[in-house]
Amino acid sequence: MLERRVNLDGRAATADVPRITVGGLRMAALDLEATADFMIEATDPRHRIGRPLYLTSANGEVLARCSTEPQTERLFRAADLINADGQPLVAASKLQSWFPLPERVATTDLFHVVARKAEAVGRTFYMFGASEEENAAAVANVQRLYPNLKIVGHSHGYFRGDALRAKVEEINALAPDYLWVALGVPNEQAFVEEYTPLLTNVGVIKTSGGLFNFLSGSRSRAPQWMQKIGLEWAWRTWLEPRRLLWRYLTTNPRALYLLFSRKRPSNR
Repeated sequence: MLERRVNLDGRAATADVPRITVGGLRMAALDLEATADFMIEATDPRHRIGRPLYLTSANGEVLARCSTEPQTERLFRAADLINADGQPLVAASKLQSWFPLPERVATTDLFHVVARKAEAVGRTFYMFGASEEENAAAVANVQRLYPNLKIVGHSHGYFRGDALRAKVEEINALAPDYLWVALGVPNEQAFVEEYTPLLTNVGVIKTSGGLFNFLSGSRSRAPQWMQKIGLEWAWRTWLEPRRLLWRYLTTNPRALYLLFSRKRPSNR
């Protein structure tokens, strides 16, 4: 696979993580708890690789976009680890493989598990992205939920040019163990590609999509029953039809095609 050939440091750091190819991308076959444990372990000084470990997530929309947007596909294949943030991906893997994805690893859930573990062992966060108002509200709620969690800094994501470079240098000087980047696909993946060389003091970068909107409380999660049967996209479309209806109408059919028409996934 392309991402395995070009990313030798990441390959060594994630060599023990089982993977399965679903819809054309190699996914980490880890459950939520194991993914959080991996992230905690990755920030141990003994396991640093001289640059941030880059973790991202894929759902049906991402699969569809990777199949039609070469730039987006390249950015995702450069990741050290990709989590399956979509129940249909889990379902498809169970139909196609003897070693399926154990469960969906939604970033919105993963954040809380990592926060609890980081709070216990003294790891640090930086939260970058969303609007200034959303970012501040998200950080305030996180600090309320996890009063002992060390958030060394936070910022909105509306920087460009020299201002963005200066912000990146500021983040690196603060040396957070985890940098949560919420700029949306593929902007956050492009951010990782461009600025990783300047973030050598960061342990893990986790792209986060709309995470801060959920943390701030401005958006609500779908009911559990909808999440379990893979209909969270329908809930989000109902809440934001103008923004999301056309997106899902165009990406969902292609994602289903990719999930159920590919050859048997390769396993590790």
